[in-house]
Amino acid sequence: MTHQIIEESAPAKVNLYLEVTGRRPNGYHDLDSLVVFADVGERLTVEDAEDVSLKIKGPWAGALDGEADNLILKAARLLQKRMGVTQGARFTLEKHIPVAAGVGGGSADAAAALRALNRLWGLNLSEEALCKFGLELGADVPVCVRSRTSRFLGIGDEVSDGPVLPPDMGLVLINPRIAVSTKDVFSRVNIATSGTEGYPDQFGTFEGLKKWLVSRRNDLEGPAKDLAQDISTCLSQLEFHTPGSFVAMSGSGATCFALCSSIGQARNSVEKISRNFPSWWVWSGGFLP
Repeated sequence: MTHQIIEESAPAKVNLYLEVTGRRPNGYHDLDSLVVFADVGERLTVEDAEDVSLKIKGPWAGALDGEADNLILKAARLLQKRMGVTQGARFTLEKHIPVAAGVGGGSADAAAALRALNRLWGLNLSEEALCKFGLELGADVPVCVRSRTSRFLGIGDEVSDGPVLPPDMGLVLINPRIAVSTKDVFSRVNIATSGTEGYPDQFGTFEGLKKWLVSRRNDLEGPAKDLAQDISTCLSQLEFHTPGSFVAMSGSGATCFALCSSIGQARNSVEKISRNFPSWWVWSGGFLP
């Protein structure tokens, strides 16, 4: 039998807006969000093995030291149990984005593991089936299984294709190298009375998208700022160095972003921010199709 080695990317998730529209009796929150995926993230490799194991390397590997039950391992054990798999898998994760940053790092890793194991173990599961397994691992995992522009509703159980976005837009991501607890942020959030209305099928221009996004909210931004003052500094730096862009925080923070009309504008701003804050994690680029 041929030894298999499979690679999967785990791109960073960016919430262009994120509205908290309700809280269920079990404590879970109902959300409404437009999610895109940046052309940056982790790289996951998996190969045949007798047992399930995980090795982490890369610039952010140290941040996960001691995390014995990583979501990648949970994904593997879930599929083994539900699908009756007796094979193992040896994972190697190259970690390139910050931990607890609001860009779905752990969820994207878990989603990549599900996709990779589906191929490695020959399970032939549909994307819909993988999303259902993903929901058992976390609310962000189903949308990360898709890794394309999507609208996220409910507790992650309602994910659909998002609107068609203008081409050639640029993106800046910055993180002050601080971790923000999602649980702590949600414990401080105020529940909105309504979610997004008037959802278009596509946006023909960057200005049209920007105007629409300005009317949306990230209901987690205020609580996150209370927990980490550096988030306000990130936002002000992006507003100053990317004039005309749309600036907001992603997810529960602390990563903030600027959506720019071009990749060129995004790259120019990164150079300036990096000079002013050399310790920050700063990235610029585009979106996945």
